[in-house]
Amino acid sequence: MQTHNNAQQQHIYQVSELNQKARMLLEGEFVNVWISGEISNLVKASSGHWYFSLKDNRAQIKSAMFKGNNRSVRAVVENGTQVLVRGRVSLYEPRGDFQFIAEVMEPAGEGLLKQQFEQLKQQLSQMGLFDQDVKRPIPVSPKRVGIVTSPTGAAVHDILTVLKRRSPQTEVILYPTMVQGEHAAQNIIWAINAANYRNEVDVLIVGRGGGSLEDMWCFNDEALAHTIYNSALPIISAVGHEVDVSISDFVADLRAPTPSAAAEIVSTDNSELINKTTQLYSRLLMAYANNHKNRKSSFAQLNKTLSLLHPSHKIRLAQQQTDELNLRLNGLIKQTVAHKQQRSVVAKEMLLANTPKHQLLLAKKQHSQLSHDLQASFNNHFSKQQQRFAKNIEKLQIVSPLATLQRGYAIATSKTGKVITQTSQVDVDDKLNIKVADGDIAVKVIN
Repeated sequence: MQTHNNAQQQHIYQVSELNQKARMLLEGEFVNVWISGEISNLVKASSGHWYFSLKDNRAQIKSAMFKGNNRSVRAVVENGTQVLVRGRVSLYEPRGDFQFIAEVMEPAGEGLLKQQFEQLKQQLSQMGLFDQDVKRPIPVSPKRVGIVTSPTGAAVHDILTVLKRRSPQTEVILYPTMVQGEHAAQNIIWAINAANYRNEVDVLIVGRGGGSLEDMWCFNDEALAHTIYNSALPIISAVGHEVDVSISDFVADLRAPTPSAAAEIVSTDNSELINKTTQLYSRLLMAYANNHKNRKSSFAQLNKTLSLLHPSHKIRLAQQQTDELNLRLNGLIKQTVAHKQQRSVVAKEMLLANTPKHQLLLAKKQHSQLSHDLQASFNNHFSKQQQRFAKNIEKLQIVSPLATLQRGYAIATSKTGKVITQTSQVDVDDKLNIKVADGDIAVKVIN
């Protein structure tokens, strides 16, 4: 009775209700997910949306990227492309399909470097290496400026040109180092330590000219970050162009957008104002990053709460359904065209099949096939008959009277071959045949 009451109280879901509930749970739990994988089954719908699968060597997941997001993808996207995507896990309610909604897509190599950059940035930030209160002030009108960069690169040329134009009296000491490659980070560390040991300059400019993310990756080294943080000399980070940001920029005492800008900072007469301005700029960047992170988290929570009511979800759902219908329609059209072509091919083959030459060739093939089938059928039938005959022999041996004769019994038959079972069947002088185990005996009835 208790079990019956529990069954009556338990909620029974409609299929659509359960799918909707599952979608809300997935989207609320997996809001900002990074996935690395290979693109397959890519379909770029006429609506501008992309539908594809992300796979590795053990599994795959259906994915979609709507046109509002895929417009910003710089990479060439095709089947077989290795990518790193960020997005959210969802569920396509009409079919109950588990899917991934991609929002950002990058080539796998560059994307992994950016992900490593963000992880190291967060780690060092939590350790306090980016805190403003530990940054050393940049000296006003320094007498000696140290430059840690490649002696043959564009950065040293730009810095020297600016210093010569704005502050020719400033002395410059170059600490040459590699700024690209596997050992570049260690070379930069040695140069900074050498400058600190010699203690002959007032400020260090550490950097290089522009390049790819891979080219400037040495400035995202954790050991280099700790070396800059522990430096007794104030350091200005000047890596790449204004849009390029490195770990060195965050941990240095001051970040300059370019090497030329770093030279302007240390050579200007109004250095105190510029120093305060750049410090405020760095603080603004950090505040913007923190504010962006907080707003992103709030937006994810709001999206989790309002996902059921937000009209964009219904619009995207309708668009996805429309794309699905378009794909099915295109498939039907292709299938119809293929069917028509197949009928044409069949008609052509039928026409060719009616020629005498083809009929003769076909008859020869049929004759050969029939002969082969007949022989196979005969062999099969003969084999089955042999098996049946062997089984019947076994059965006959079980009930055969010869087996009885072997045990000492005999069978009497009349001249007509009728088996004698009673004495009334014979008369005196009748001739009988007695069958024993090893042959027959002719006898005559005397009594």
